[in-house]
Amino acid sequence: MRISELERRTGITRDTLRYYEKQGLIREVGRSGNNYRDYPEQAVARVAMVRQLKNLGFSLNEIRELLEAVRSDRIDCLQGAAVMARKRTLVDARIRELKAVSKLLKQEQARLEASAREHGLV
Repeated sequence: MRISELERRTGITRDTLRYYEKQGLIREVGRSGNNYRDYPEQAVARVAMVRQLKNLGFSLNEIRELLEAVRSDRIDCLQGAAVMARKRTLVDARIRELKAVSKLLKQEQARLEASAREHGLV
């Protein structure tokens, strides 16, 4: 598939897709006779995986290392579990931070709604 179709199917811009390719996150790219990039079907799943890992807080270097380990079938389960535990700890901390922000926003919303009622705006 051409980059335009991969872009459409993944929601990732072509600039980002090219960057991922350059960083070694997408390797399965061929070239057609006219030198256009030719992405296999599995590139859709690979990009989705990169996006999910990135959203979970993995750096591109960590993602590349993980993908290289999976590709070469050399992943150490204990090492992989340790990486996941570290990331989970960071995600849990982020969740706590977001809950605290949500609580503050809720309090401010309630204060503003009460003020609006006092001034007859509601």
